[in-house]
Amino acid sequence: MKTALLIARRELFAYFRSWLGPVIVSGALLIEGILFYWIGLGQKLLSAEVLTQFIYNTSGVTMVAALFLSMRLLAEERQTGTLILLNTSPVTDGEIVIGKFLGAFLVLAATTLLSLYMPAWIFVHGKVAIGHVAVGYVGLLLLGAAATAIGLFGSALARSQVVAIIVGGALLAVMILLWLVAKASEPPLNEYISSLALHHENFRPFMQGILQPQNVVFYLVITYAFLFASTKVLEARRWR
Repeated sequence: MKTALLIARRELFAYFRSWLGPVIVSGALLIEGILFYWIGLGQKLLSAEVLTQFIYNTSGVTMVAALFLSMRLLAEERQTGTLILLNTSPVTDGEIVIGKFLGAFLVLAATTLLSLYMPAWIFVHGKVAIGHVAVGYVGLLLLGAAATAIGLFGSALARSQVVAIIVGGALLAVMILLWLVAKASEPPLNEYISSLALHHENFRPFMQGILQPQNVVFYLVITYAFLFASTKVLEARRWR
């Protein structure tokens, strides 16, 4: 675990030594702020409805930011040839994947938490439950973790950052749009497919301030599954 934390620290510094980290963080906050003002404050909605809409809008920005943060994690190492150094060093593939994931997720989590001033603004000028805000942010962090793991898997498969974000984006889109497949399916298959959708039914309770254990477990399982898959991809490439 110590090695994974060292890799995570290396990734954190790498984000802010280049333009990528500041641009993604500032861009995400800017878009969230515009959507908050335009949709939340620009319409005559109740405070709870403004908060629900804010969490919904922020969830989309979070997923996109996760893709951009994770596209470089392994694809860049392969492009520059430094992945060979990692593979020949005394570090396991699992530690590489966990360290890379933690580095990207910590930047994403910081970006998400920096947006707290927006629901705080609703709290000052309206009436919302602190629990609703807390549950909403738990949902955003869980969704962000799952999206980061998916993006990391795309980066593990690709040889360039452009291909990585395309693969990650395609995987993310498929997992989001499963609710449309469920809509076109017959019961009981539609309920099963809908339960696998990354955002639709699984994220809605968080938007409404309802913390359900099965939704928390769902995002943790998705995160673990894609991190495990990324580890297996690295192991397969190591033995080529």
